[in-house]
Order: sequence, then C-alpha cells, then structure tokens
Amino acid sequence: MDQAKTAGATNLASWLPLRALSGWSAKDLNGDLAAGITLAAIAIPEQMATARLGGFAPEIGFFAFVAGSVAFALFGANRHLSAGADSTITPLFAGSLALIATAGSPHYLALAAMLALMVGLLVGLSGIFRLGWIADLLSVPVTTGFLAGISVHIIVSQLPSLLGLPPESGETVRRIGEIAADLHLTNPWSLALGFGVFAIVFVSEHISARIPAALIGMVLATLAVIAFDLKNRGVEVLGALPNGLPAPGMPTADFRDAQALVPLALLIAIVVMVQTAATSRSFTPQDAEAPDVNRDFVGVGAGSIVAGLFGAFAVNASPPRTAIVAQTGGRSQLSGLIAAAIVLVLGVFGGRLLANVPQAALAGVLMFVAQHILRWQVFAKVYRQAPVEFALILITMIAIVVLPIETGVAIGIGLSLLYGIWGSTHTEPIELAQVPGTSVWWPPSNSIAGEQHPGVLVAAFQAPLSFVNADRFKRGLTDLIDARSEDVKLVVLEASNIVEIDYTAAQTLIDIIRHCRDKGAVFAIARMESLRAQAALQRFGIAEIVGTQRIFHSVDAAIKALGPGKPQQQEQDGVP
Repeated sequence: MDQAKTAGATNLASWLPLRALSGWSAKDLNGDLAAGITLAAIAIPEQMATARLGGFAPEIGFFAFVAGSVAFALFGANRHLSAGADSTITPLFAGSLALIATAGSPHYLALAAMLALMVGLLVGLSGIFRLGWIADLLSVPVTTGFLAGISVHIIVSQLPSLLGLPPESGETVRRIGEIAADLHLTNPWSLALGFGVFAIVFVSEHISARIPAALIGMVLATLAVIAFDLKNRGVEVLGALPNGLPAPGMPTADFRDAQALVPLALLIAIVVMVQTAATSRSFTPQDAEAPDVNRDFVGVGAGSIVAGLFGAFAVNASPPRTAIVAQTGGRSQLSGLIAAAIVLVLGVFGGRLLANVPQAALAGVLMFVAQHILRWQVFAKVYRQAPVEFALILITMIAIVVLPIETGVAIGIGLSLLYGIWGSTHTEPIELAQVPGTSVWWPPSNSIAGEQHPGVLVAAFQAPLSFVNADRFKRGLTDLIDARSEDVKLVVLEASNIVEIDYTAAQTLIDIIRHCRDKGAVFAIARMESLRAQAALQRFGIAEIVGTQRIFHSVDAAIKALGPGKPQQQEQDGVP
C-alpha cells in the first residue's frame, strides 16, 4: 500500500508546474544568468528573421519566443530546451496560409493564431495521453529530405531581400525563375550587408557556438546603414517597430477557417513532436534524469497556445538554441525566462532601436539557418549505405520544393510509413540450424555450418505478425514444411522476434497449425518472450489449440520433449 501511495505521489509530482525548475539553488544562478543573456543575444535576430520568413512583423517573433519560453518553463520537463519561433515549421505554415489569405493581412494573422492554438492543443494532448511514439513516424532519411526541402524554401524566400530585389510570391519554381530574370537589378550594398552577416555567423560558429554572431552581424550592418546612409542607396530597412504588448484574446477566425486548417495543424503537430522529441533526447540534464518526451510535448504545446492567444504563431523546440543553453552553463529553465524577459523588454520598449536594421541582414541570418539544416553528412552516409533510403531523401525534398509544402510533408510521412510497412511485409520465414556444440539455433550461413535434426523443422519469423505480412508468413512457412515432404514430424516456431500478433495473423497461425496436423507433424512454439504476443495466444485461443505443453522456453526443450520417437510426439490435439 505504501509503495502504491509513493508511486502515485511521484507520478503526480511529475505533472506539477515548474518541474524544470525543481531542485534549483542559488549556486545555479550564475550559470543560468550567463546562459539566459547568451540565449537572448542569439534569439533576438533569429526570432525577427523567422517572423519575417513567415510574413509577420519582426516583433511578432519576439512574442512567440516569450510565449514559448515562459510556457515551457511552466509545463515542460527538460532543463535546457528552448521553445520559440522556428525556421523549420514557419515556411510550412506560411506557404499554406498564403494560399488562403494575403501575407500580413488581418485575416492571415488571425489564421496563424488559430493554427497556433490548434497545433498547441494537438501537441499538448499528445503529451497528456503519452503519444510520444508519434515522434517516430518520420524516419531519418525522410526527415533529412524534409529539412532539405525547407532549406530550399528559406533560400528562395530570402534571396530577394539579400539581393535587394522586389519581393516575390507564388510557387517556389516560378519564384526561382523570376529571381534569375531580375539578377541584373541586384543592389550591391544589400548583397554586401547580407553576405557579411552570413560570413560573420558562419565563421563564428566554427570558433565557438557561444558567440552571439547573428546579433553582432546585425548591429554592424545597422551601423553601416547609418554611417554610409545606405537607405538612400536602395537598402531596405525594417523601420521603427511599434512598442507595446499585444492584448490577449481568441483569434477572430471563424469555424470554416478552423476546418480548413485541420490537415495543416496535424502535419505541423507531427513535425513539432518529431523535433521536440529529438531535442529532448539529445540534451538530457546533467543529473542523468531520463528525458520525459511526453511532458515536453505539453510544454511546447502550451507555448503554441499562449502564442496564439497573443496573436503570434506556432512555436517549436529549437536544437541550436537548446545546445547554446547547455553549452553556456544553463542549469534550469530560469535561463529561458531570463532570455524571455530581455526579449520582452526589447519588444515592448525598444522598437525604435531596430528602425535601421537592414532587411538583408536578417536574410543573411536565415541563409545561415538554411545551410545549417542541410544535413550533408547524412546525405552522403545514406547514399553510401542505403541507396533505397537515399531515394526517400530526394523524393521528399523534391515534393516539398515542387508541390505545396504541406503536400510534400504529407508525402514524406506517407513514404516513411510505407517504407516501414514494406520492411515488415517482405520478411520471410527462415529455417534455423543448430550451431555445433551449442544450444543456439541460428540462420545458416557460409561462416556457420549448422546442424539439422532428423524429422525436425525449426523456423523463425523476424518481425511482428500482423495483417500486412500474415499471408507471406503463411505461404513461406507452409512451403518450408512441404519442401521436407513426409520427413517433418515436428515443427518448432522460434518466436523470439514475434512481439505482436493481431487477429488476421492469429487466423493464419491457426491455418498453419492445421496444415501441420494434416501432414502428420506436431506444431510447437519456443521462445515467445513478448508479453503481448503471449497474451494474444490466449486471447485468440491459439494456446489451447497448440496445447500449453507444447509451448517452450527454448528450442532444445521443445525437441527433447517432442522430437521424433518421443511419447508426447504422438499426441494430437484437435484443431477446430
């Protein structure tokens, strides 16, 4: 009883707010303060640039960051994770919303806020109901292709600002053509500013990730605009940003708008969960506390909800910013709260300080982000080791670039799932042989000369048994049995890799047992270690049909008890 009470109390405590601040002490203040200031210095230009990438005013990025940071500190678990505006999902929803409303219009802003609420609810509820497994829907190759496609979108969207060209809109391929046609109009001052910021960030990253290079580059570019009067040389600047905090409230989007956003919200929620899970698992606390992905879903989901209520857009976990917090000595989410406070003060009171920030400088920051999310090493490694999965990278990337982004993401998720299913459907039953001098049964190979027992067939199936592979399992195993003609007296299914059995597969297994009986062979099961598979044997009546005396912990035990010539070998149970 006491143990049950203790477990219940521990489970309740794991869901209390401010978990990411638990155990904090005064000695952690220096680390959190240093990490918070560094995080703010990195977040300020990044959040402005990401907001512009989505078609929002730069200050909206500040409020998204504050909402994500505060909400995650309250409801998340990871002590380092940074949530806020993110360049991975911003092109995804910006491209889709632009098909419904004009970017930057009141309707567009209302749709983005409504989408943030929907994404937040989906991600948060996924955490509450412990659906962290959803994060595994995207394989590494498909995720790599997705990020590559997003990278192309970022580059294409920022090229006009970087080159000082008129802004473009529409499909990505058409925009590339229009940019190429306007290259002769490039403003050299804009290009120099944007490339300079990119170079500063690129070089600084190779020196130390702690250097707030984006902020340094943005400040230097702003000073250059003022010193050389570049506004009169065609360089576009942000202009003074409005001061003040947006009033909270529900988005003004109607029910039809919400209905239209459901598919997009589902896709973005999956991407957010994938990135949040990867970030949470990659940056575990120093005390070796196991990552709580589901609780982190709640924290990031709450961030999107708060952002939506303040007129901002959906937020996501950021691996680079999280790494900065970990590397600069952050001990808890206090570092995120410190950064949020600094960014909030700038957003509420410092609009005029940003008036001369050149658009090209923010484009340079996003160009760096774009090349940073291109996983060239993964590209090369997958190409060498798994050519089929490399094709998944290319197909996903091309789909996201050529088609509407949400369609490309849906195709990527579908390909990931189909490839996983394909692996299960192409699993074949294999005959095992005994390694000489041992009790180990192993697939025969050129390096291992296995031994067979007269009259005994030991077969294995190295995948869960389900409707997707039930027919292949049945045909493969019956072929193995029939190939031995009348020689087989005992068939042992080595089931260590069968972790699940569904209804369709259960009926197939019963058919195989019947086929064995028709051939005059006894059917036995060995090494079914999965508790779910064992429960399925009972639930579908297979244990009764086989007979509990023919279910063993090892193949050797089955052969010793039921091999040819053994008394029990002659006993036959009826199969309905």
